[in-house]
Amino acid sequence: MATYAIGDVQGCFEPLQRLLEKLRFDPANDTLWFAGDLVNRGPQSLESLRFVKSLGQSAITVLGNHDIHLLALYYGLRPRGKDPTLEQVLDAPDVEELIVWLQQQPLLHQSKSNVLVHAGLHPHWTIETATTLAREVEAILHKLDGKDALAPLYGPTDGEWASADKSEHRLRYAVNCFTRMRFCNQKAAPDFKYSCAPGEQPKKLQPWFTIDNRPTETLSIIFGHWAALGVHHQPGIFALDSGCVWGNALTALNLDDFTFYQVACSDS
Repeated sequence: MATYAIGDVQGCFEPLQRLLEKLRFDPANDTLWFAGDLVNRGPQSLESLRFVKSLGQSAITVLGNHDIHLLALYYGLRPRGKDPTLEQVLDAPDVEELIVWLQQQPLLHQSKSNVLVHAGLHPHWTIETATTLAREVEAILHKLDGKDALAPLYGPTDGEWASADKSEHRLRYAVNCFTRMRFCNQKAAPDFKYSCAPGEQPKKLQPWFTIDNRPTETLSIIFGHWAALGVHHQPGIFALDSGCVWGNALTALNLDDFTFYQVACSDS
């Protein structure tokens, strides 16, 4: 029995199958943790979504920003037509079943000291705070039935967590941290403008996981989202988005011995 965490698939179904062959994945005994963004940009978003759903209890996936964007398209919060790789999902005969399944997925999953999120955890959050916020958002998503229900969670935010903590935009701020965060300033306010590799950002910013005195430093945080960062490992940090959709690689991490595995995605 093994547990593998896998970086952003983004519709790259064929490389995912090759990666699972390399892992000798057995759904009867093994478990997959997906770091979110199952869909968008890649050629087979529909197949990817159907496959992960079909794995049932053998797969856990957290929601990424592209997954939430698909929900926004489905519920009419964003106009269709600008994301052609998602049209195959929206036009599928089983789209309602897939959307209902997707909106049941968590923003955060924890098993012992391993924590799975799509983009990160705010540097000032304890794991208890992060879990509480995730469960509050998930409760809304689980009963989601229209754009008015999704609107409070979907859209831009900025500023420091202290100012958002008691505001009406608190959960939207949390969603953006869970699914879009890369850099923060020295006060730990996320800046969502930059997706570049560390070292290419303005000097006032730094990767969220390098902020001093994070309450979650004793945990192992596994995430994707940041293709320009690539596979990155430091104590307590495992970044797995190796840019498969950009023709690079798809990465898995064995959570039992922390061994990395990859397949090339140049033919995807």
